[in-house]
Order: sequence, then structure tokens, then C-alpha cells
Amino acid sequence: MCGRFSLTADADTLQAVFNLETAPVSCGPRYNIAPTQPVAVVLNREGSRRPDAFRWGLVPAWAKDKSIGNKMINARAETVAQKPSFKRPLQKQRCLILADGFFEWQKIPGGKLPVYVHLKDRRPFALAGLWECWTSPAGEIIHSCAIITTTPNALLLPVHNRMPVILPAPAIETWLAPVEQSPATLLPLLQPFPAEEMAFYPVSRVVNSPANDVAACIRPA
Repeated sequence: MCGRFSLTADADTLQAVFNLETAPVSCGPRYNIAPTQPVAVVLNREGSRRPDAFRWGLVPAWAKDKSIGNKMINARAETVAQKPSFKRPLQKQRCLILADGFFEWQKIPGGKLPVYVHLKDRRPFALAGLWECWTSPAGEIIHSCAIITTTPNALLLPVHNRMPVILPAPAIETWLAPVEQSPATLLPLLQPFPAEEMAFYPVSRVVNSPANDVAACIRPA
């Protein structure tokens, strides 16, 4: 599961790293992004790459109530092509969710220890995401997304049994192709990121509360 992440890189850096047409607006710094909050996304649409802000927690187009999205923050790579909520978005509505770190809670004697996971070179990265557009009976429109997770790499195996899918640069082009694609093409992209390129360290329990969106969340404890 991926339940919190960060995006602290400045807008110019994000524009350069992800080859965006425009820089994200009001995207950060965010130190403790939580479900139901807006996240920076790049959709698989025609034309140049443009950043958007979508609600984290996918609300299927067929849902009767938007609250279902509160529980649909993640999609498992192993079943994403079969689940009714994710099958169509996987084929047609994919996105990047921009991040530069994420949190997991490691079980230790006496409780759980929050750790902050990042790439060794501290560059921002793209999480594999799915997006959806939902319209309520009253006409309210919500654009939402979910993060795809997979099995952990060797580094994170002692920490947690899941990790978000981080897309390497070659996979991003396929993921963002503005065409319908088959699971046979997409599922091989949903792999654990190489352990040797990642690192993590313990952080303060201040991150436990989603109300705390402060730099202390990512400082080494």
C-alpha cells in the first residue's frame, strides 16, 4: 500500500524532468500528501504533456457516491486488469502521479516506525497511476486518480509487503501513449523499481497525522 507521499521539488525542476509543456501550478512543496487531497498528475492525452491536479482516491464513473474514492487510493498490479473499477482506466486512462518520496510504516517491537523512501539521487519520479472522471446526479464533476502498487524490492521487503510502481523513463512513453492499450503491453511495466537506486531512513511520527504537512515529516529522525 502507498498511503502518503511527498512532492517537494520546485515547479521548474518538475517541468524539466518530466518534459512538461507548462510548470505545475501550486504543486509544492508538499511534505505529507494524503488521500482525498489534490495531487499533481500528467494524463495520457493527445498533444504536449500538461500537468493537472486530481483528487487522490479514484471514483469510478459508475459509482453512486464519491465517498467510494476514499478507499480506492491504490490498485494492485496483480489484479488491476481484472477489477471492474480499474480495468477500463488501465486500458484507456493512465497517468503519471508526480512524487519525490513516499512513506511506509515498518513494524517494530512496540509499534510502527515511519520511514521515508526516496531515490538515491533525490530526483523526482513518476508513479504509475490511473485516472477517472465522475459526475454526480447533481452535476458535480470530480477528476480522481489511484496509484498502482506492486511487490516490494529487496530494499523494502523488510519494511512493507507493497510498494508503489515507479516508472523508469523508457516505460513512461508507453504508459502515456494516448491510445487504448492491452494489459499484455502494460502489465510488464508494473515492476518493483531497482533496489540499488533507492534508499530510506526513519522519520518523526509527526508524519502520522495528515494534518502535518511540514518539512519535519521528511527529516531524518
